[in-house]
Amino acid sequence: MARSSTRPTPVADELAPLVRAVLGPDPRIAVRAWDGSRIGPPDASVTIELHSAVALQHLLWSPGELGLARAHVSGALDVDGDVFDLLALRSQLGRPDEDVSLRLTRRERLRLLGTLRRLGLLGRRPPIPDEESRPHGQLHTRRRDAEAIAHHYDVSNDFYRLVLGPSMTYSCAYWYEDGLTLEAAQEAKYELISRKLGLGPGMRLLDVGCGWGSMAMHAALHHGAKVVGITISEAQAQLAQARVDAAGLARQVEIRIQDYRDITDGPFDAISSIGMFEHVGEDQMAEYLVDLHALVRPGGRVLNHAISRPNPDDRSGVSPRSFMGRYVFPDAALLEVGTVVSAMQRVGLEVRDVHSLREHYALTLRAWVTNLEGAWDEAQRLVGPGRARVWRLYLAGCAIGFEENRTAIHQVLAVRTREDGAAGVPATRSTFEVDHDHPVDR
Repeated sequence: MARSSTRPTPVADELAPLVRAVLGPDPRIAVRAWDGSRIGPPDASVTIELHSAVALQHLLWSPGELGLARAHVSGALDVDGDVFDLLALRSQLGRPDEDVSLRLTRRERLRLLGTLRRLGLLGRRPPIPDEESRPHGQLHTRRRDAEAIAHHYDVSNDFYRLVLGPSMTYSCAYWYEDGLTLEAAQEAKYELISRKLGLGPGMRLLDVGCGWGSMAMHAALHHGAKVVGITISEAQAQLAQARVDAAGLARQVEIRIQDYRDITDGPFDAISSIGMFEHVGEDQMAEYLVDLHALVRPGGRVLNHAISRPNPDDRSGVSPRSFMGRYVFPDAALLEVGTVVSAMQRVGLEVRDVHSLREHYALTLRAWVTNLEGAWDEAQRLVGPGRARVWRLYLAGCAIGFEENRTAIHQVLAVRTREDGAAGVPATRSTFEVDHDHPVDR
């Protein structure tokens, strides 16, 4: 008598109820499991590849966004196809959070638990990827801030050059017309800021969070300013100094590894803070602005260029259990622009101009994704596959966030008014306008 044989149920079939519960009854993406089984439409533009059971174990131990992030960074879960198509699922799911956020309900988690039990995959907790950050100590102390900054910025200057391009500028570019290169748009941004600050020969500029020195070099080369650029990233400072020396600007530009709270050689004629404010934190915002007020001379201008939240009632910050909080910007805080304007006014910095650049940052981020994907193998060699995956997901997710108005960015120009009440800032924006045929002529 012949024995009947039972064939194991394909993993994808086991997962089908869970996939439909999370992605809806008619998901537009496909899922392929490690046994080769697959579910989803044959013409799906994106396929989620589950390379091992570790992906499911991460979701069991950390259901939701953090589990997905750990599975992806570890290589247990990958994306085959256009990452922008994958991230666009937020709108379909009705969960437009700041990050890729597929949160499991209690019922969905129990279903996942049952699936893992049937597949024989219940066991020890999978290891947390090395790329995950968990800063220690009290929030926004000098030591903890340095640790958080090092996590994001001290990875590889060569990697940043690959993503950012020759401008080595890690902030929103200014796309004043179609057809610009990324480098031209970044140069236009620095010129716009220089004109808003009214920079001229011999003026003393403090560039807080100077990155790799691009704003400092632009101000010195094209406007004759004497610049102090500060950063707490050792890797940034090293390359910034090398770039300054190579450009022959060492007499005009000083690069320091220094916390803004430790500057004692003011006053400055102008202060730029470009893409640094996000790291200050809401509780330290007032102290930061008081310090800037003290460091700029009466009549001097301050420009704060920062990412923000559109919703003034959203005070959640970047969650420490989110993808962004653990893998990208630990301890970061995004504040609504009205909150920032009020805080500047409160410390004696009169706000003169507020400029939204939301669409400009979406274009900038898409350009960075193009750079990263165009040199994907080299990116993985420089920082490892896990961190390269972090950056691809982070940059693409942020681009969509700006496009959908879930994230904003503003340049806020303020002045420390003199005792006689004079601001010294033109009453119209005409002085800020750039002749883009001759963008650095004055």
